[in-house]
Amino acid sequence: MPQQSFEQQIVIVTGGSMGIGLATAREIARLGGSLCLIARRPQPLARAQQRIQAAMASSDQFVETLACDVTDETALAPLLDDFVARRGVPDMLINAVGYAYPQRVSKLTLDDYRKQMRVNYFGQLIPTLLLLPHWLQQGRGHAAFVSSVLGFMGLTGYAAYAPTKYAIFGLAETLRHELKPLGVRVSVLFPPDTDTPGFEQENRTKPPETAQLSEAAKLMTPEQVARAFVAGLLEGQFEILPGETRWIRRLVRFAPGLLRWHLDRELAKLV
Repeated sequence: MPQQSFEQQIVIVTGGSMGIGLATAREIARLGGSLCLIARRPQPLARAQQRIQAAMASSDQFVETLACDVTDETALAPLLDDFVARRGVPDMLINAVGYAYPQRVSKLTLDDYRKQMRVNYFGQLIPTLLLLPHWLQQGRGHAAFVSSVLGFMGLTGYAAYAPTKYAIFGLAETLRHELKPLGVRVSVLFPPDTDTPGFEQENRTKPPETAQLSEAAKLMTPEQVARAFVAGLLEGQFEILPGETRWIRRLVRFAPGLLRWHLDRELAKLV
């Protein structure tokens, strides 16, 4: 039987101060879970903590915050060790850290590729590796990653971003296979365009043709994505596909040439 709530569970959410991470944390709090939010800046974390406290279902729950860059394993490791010593091993880690810098490939630098890989891939890998020994020792745990609809398809303007999300999918797929016999579950979310502060920032650098192609997609709210994410986690799903992502995933799987033909035709109208 799928889980119905997060009661008596502890969930760590990276990138938990805004966007999908914050919305997911609030949904988990509503369903009885306790939380630890990790993000770089203390002030947004404090505001997020207040919003989550307001969503909590019980006085038995708690929410803590850790201000840290999750790509810095030297700084993050002792913070997580201290949390585990005080609160116990978390039941779940949700890796929601990430950002996009869309730009034409001719204008991207190697540093743009490196930075997006560091944040989007290593920013999700490092917390997972730090918690994994605890899960293996107790024979249970759950790592959830946030990829993207661009984790299984390509779109002009995202040459530095899409590979990082493909990498997250590959990581999740491999860990799912290796860790399942050891009691550790893995899930991966593929959100479509979502109305977050990060998406607003992303729109500032999109090439015009990228922006016009994106307009055809239905924009989801963080709350809509979070509800689908949490429902999928409770049901034990591996691939979690909110909104239009579900049919796009099917198209990529069963008729990839058709999708490429469609995208090429639409791009040709704009350039």
